[in-house]
Amino acid sequence: MTMAASQRLLKKSNKSALQKEKRGKYLVLASALLIITATIAITIFLGTKGLQAFISNGVSLYEFLTSTKWNPTAENPLYGAVPFILGSFAVTILSALIAAPLGIGGAIFMTEIAPSWGKKILQPVIELLVGIPSVVYGFIGLSVLVPFLRDTVGGQGFSLLAGMIVLSIMILPTVTSIATDAMSSLPKGLRESSYAIGATRWQTIWRVLVPAAMPTLLTAIVLGMARAFGEALAVQMVIGNVRSLPSAITDPSATLTTIITLNMGHTTFGSVENNVLWSLALILLVMSFIFILLIRYLSSRRQF
Repeated sequence: MTMAASQRLLKKSNKSALQKEKRGKYLVLASALLIITATIAITIFLGTKGLQAFISNGVSLYEFLTSTKWNPTAENPLYGAVPFILGSFAVTILSALIAAPLGIGGAIFMTEIAPSWGKKILQPVIELLVGIPSVVYGFIGLSVLVPFLRDTVGGQGFSLLAGMIVLSIMILPTVTSIATDAMSSLPKGLRESSYAIGATRWQTIWRVLVPAAMPTLLTAIVLGMARAFGEALAVQMVIGNVRSLPSAITDPSATLTTIITLNMGHTTFGSVENNVLWSLALILLVMSFIFILLIRYLSSRRQF
């Protein structure tokens, strides 16, 4: 092959590579713009619909955020969202209190204690649990957990406790999976340095590895809480869906998502009750943004 032919082939190859790079750049840019546009559109839509109840329909924002009375079909409708807001926070926090230690403990076991064959078995099981649809968890809770609680704890079985247990099982694989990746990504030098100065395995785990991975472990917990806060179907099947505040953990309750899914289909688009339900959805959106900001903050603190 002559020098001229080699130069032509090289120029053609460079031109083809540049064209592919440009196509890839435009594709990535278009995807990013699509995601940004969809996010802005959803935010604007929920913002306008969620505020319409207070701006156009005259619903009191103070009553909405402080009252415990919810009766939109009464002669004098009442729109107090406190039972649902507190129900969402209660079931989310309680489920995180169960899933967090179990998930982090499982991650420590798989990465620091179990033999290699144990991790090869447990890791696919955890990943499989992540992919199980929420309706399956809800159905198991409805057919197994609710009767068990009714017979052992008392009451109807449909309760905040049932929703907490179902949600903790649902978010446990998420917390465990992310925590396992966090523990696995720690530099080996941390372990070797700790062992070199005479620390035991448990001292190394508790005083070195866990603090080093703490930002990511907290991110895993927050991600689990974000999923729990927005879960609807599984919780709806076991929590009882009442409109009053529970006086105990064994009493039925309701969340923002369950009330929206139960009532949205029975309202007329543009009516006062429909707009108030959109206001509940706006609260969910705001909480999602808060969870995202918290995750970003925790991610920025990772120092391995």
